[in-house]
Amino acid sequence: MIPFSVLDLSLITQGATPADAYRNTMDLARLADALGFRRYWLAEHHSMPGIASAATAILIGQIAGVTQRIRVGSGGIMLPNHSPLIVAEQFGTLETLFPGRIDLGLGRAPGADQRTAMALRRDPHAPDRFPEDVVELLHYFEPADSASHAVRAIPGCGLRVPVWILGSSLFSAVLAAKLGLPYAFASHFAPGQMEEAIALYRHRFEPSDRCDTPHVMLTVNMVLADDPTEAGELVTSLYQYFLALRRGRPSTFPPPDAGLESRLPQQELAMLQHTLSCTFAGSQETVLPRFTEFLQRHRPDELMMAFPLYDQTARRHSMELAAGLSSLVDAGV
Repeated sequence: MIPFSVLDLSLITQGATPADAYRNTMDLARLADALGFRRYWLAEHHSMPGIASAATAILIGQIAGVTQRIRVGSGGIMLPNHSPLIVAEQFGTLETLFPGRIDLGLGRAPGADQRTAMALRRDPHAPDRFPEDVVELLHYFEPADSASHAVRAIPGCGLRVPVWILGSSLFSAVLAAKLGLPYAFASHFAPGQMEEAIALYRHRFEPSDRCDTPHVMLTVNMVLADDPTEAGELVTSLYQYFLALRRGRPSTFPPPDAGLESRLPQQELAMLQHTLSCTFAGSQETVLPRFTEFLQRHRPDELMMAFPLYDQTARRHSMELAAGLSSLVDAGV
């Protein structure tokens, strides 16, 4: 059985507040824990009206505190925004508080527009140092010795927090392979290079003491309902949100709009169909054939699911239906 996990952006829906988003996130994390999902990850984004997970490490600690079993982590921390030492200390603290339950996924993108990225990073060349910064960060998690650890992450030193490379390009695939780290691909919003990146990662993978064989996790959007027509309406919230981003007018997460697709210009509709091609919207029965084909074709070691729905009740139900897909896939229904 392929392990299923959850990616949560802690969505701020239209008319709601970040406090509402956090309450929804805690509720969803407890449900994911009870349903047997393996991981619950938060993504670092900044200056975005619809996303409340900017202070990712803080939110990870809150989620770990209200759950029992599920691993909690970042999908991801955008390392060029931070000092590797600070990240090591933050995740060393989390690992100390919640032993064996913390993941650290690392990305190279800003998680923001360029103006916000400059406000975060100050140094425009920070992304170019991403490979070196990852190596430095890994070093802080190793057991200390006096020769090579003049600076130590306390806590963090010797804890060997599991580290993943996240990405949507061939660059991230090559880096993950070279460092012998597990690789998570952002297929839920950038599937263009997915097949090539996975193949490149698996072909070039160099075993390490952190990961002895290639390990791929793919991310998809799941919008499930009992009625496929209802799911087709619910997914229009994601379409509207993504269109607003592409048009340079980011917004809070909007309610569904049943007539949206019929009003969109063909060019925008084609863009959505391509960019969000790893989105599964429907009932369990209507989604299952395409979902099974996706798993068989790409052979991920794990699958991460985002649930971009406007209503929390619909989000919870979609997660419950998604959890049930695992047994249906295994049974070959």
